[in-house]
Amino acid sequence: MTLQQEIVGNAMQMAVVNLSPGQTVYCEAGKFLFKTANVTMETRLSGPSGGGGQQQGGSGGMGGLLRQAMGTAMQVGQRMLAGESLAFQYFTAQGGEGTVGFAGVLPGEMRALELDGTRAWFAEKDAFVAAESSVEFGIAFAGGRTGMSGGEGFILEKFTGQGTVIIAGAGNFIDLNPADFGGRIEVDTGCVVAFEEGIQYGVQRVGGLNRQGIMNAVFGGEGLSLATLEGNGRVILQSLTIEGLANALKKAQGGDKQGPTGGLFSTHAG
Repeated sequence: MTLQQEIVGNAMQMAVVNLSPGQTVYCEAGKFLFKTANVTMETRLSGPSGGGGQQQGGSGGMGGLLRQAMGTAMQVGQRMLAGESLAFQYFTAQGGEGTVGFAGVLPGEMRALELDGTRAWFAEKDAFVAAESSVEFGIAFAGGRTGMSGGEGFILEKFTGQGTVIIAGAGNFIDLNPADFGGRIEVDTGCVVAFEEGIQYGVQRVGGLNRQGIMNAVFGGEGLSLATLEGNGRVILQSLTIEGLANALKKAQGGDKQGPTGGLFSTHAG
């Protein structure tokens, strides 16, 4: 069943979801805005892949309960390691159609992705807003070398199954396909919002260990690394990075110590 949703607003968008009777949508805790009275709300630690998307029957006995508990514990452990919310909120329309509203946490756009079961989607940490219960939420790790080099790209959200998933980012979105640009694009690691399975994600050093490479890293605003995206598939980038927003706010408050350089001299909020 397709999720009926509409994304409204401009600078700070929200998603308004219309649920059919008995239909369930879930969100990351903290991204719920409003609901009609006939929509029930339940908070659970498990995601749909762990049996949390739908109520489970009593079959399986103690062994089934133990496996479910272990699966939930693994999910919670992964999300804790990734710095994600530990719980999900589930909304189900009862006795008729219902409406639920969701939003991201930063000023920017939202996007509804339709999964047909053939390709997964990967997204930056905290991009997830809400999804149908038929969409499974997971955590993917980009790998040791890539993660240690790329920082923001180390931990990714992974969406599989069939149905609609809604994501959010900062600033404005642009959709690109690396195949239209010679098969490869290089971007600031903080600009990647999401990409389809089949796109190869990596991290490369900005320039070599020479004078120009050091200038790029120290004064160019990009630090030591760029994200690389290769292949044929959809890529979504955002125009505003979280670090850029944090530095702009800090500067406005008179706490900016970096001067005009950026790069390795970039300050971080908190």
